[in-house]
Amino acid sequence: MIRMILIVGTGGFLGTVSRFLTSRYFTTYFPSSFPFGTFVVNVLGCFLIGLIYGISEKGNFISSEWRMFLTVGFCGGFTTFSAFAAENMAMLRDSEFFNFFLYTGSSIFIGLLATFAGIMLTKIF
Repeated sequence: MIRMILIVGTGGFLGTVSRFLTSRYFTTYFPSSFPFGTFVVNVLGCFLIGLIYGISEKGNFISSEWRMFLTVGFCGGFTTFSAFAAENMAMLRDSEFFNFFLYTGSSIFIGLLATFAGIMLTKIF
């Protein structure tokens, strides 16, 4: 059990640092009232988890430890629902209703589409 905690924790650390750097990049180079940083990491995280699950369904390409490291650890640390919720609340508070609906709808729709695309990509190869 300690081994699995360390595996997931290490993946979470790397995912969190990656999220921070990715979000910071988009916030710095694409300043906007639309939260592109969180949007990009969440959609990219959905795509990655789709790829990982698609690969793991194909056989024994990924061990259970690697699957936990990549999905629960890295992708769990990389994506962020709490920032998504906080950003939505800020948009509602600031009466940015268009951005609120655009962000919420596109995050859910494109996130699911990205997960599906990741899974389908693994079926092609």
